[in-house]
Amino acid sequence: MKKLVKLSMIALAASLIVGCATSGDIENLQGQIDGLKTDVAKASSDASSALAAANDASSRAAAAEAAANRAADAAQATNDKLDRLFHKTMLK
Repeated sequence: MKKLVKLSMIALAASLIVGCATSGDIENLQGQIDGLKTDVAKASSDASSALAAANDASSRAAAAEAAANRAADAAQATNDKLDRLFHKTMLK
């Protein structure tokens, strides 16, 4: 029983010595936390900028697709008009 008490006291003393953090450790951790907060804020800002750029690119792509579709429709209309003119001249 005495051995158990002695071992418990040694374990308690060791845990108190090893387990206690110094104010320097806490300041170091606080500095790391502040650095991480800055990094998170920068990453969030970068993500917002990337999202805005992606939305702008998407709208430009949609406008380009609409312009291409209008050009294809105009080309098809011109082709149909030329075909009708060709058939009309062939009938004469």
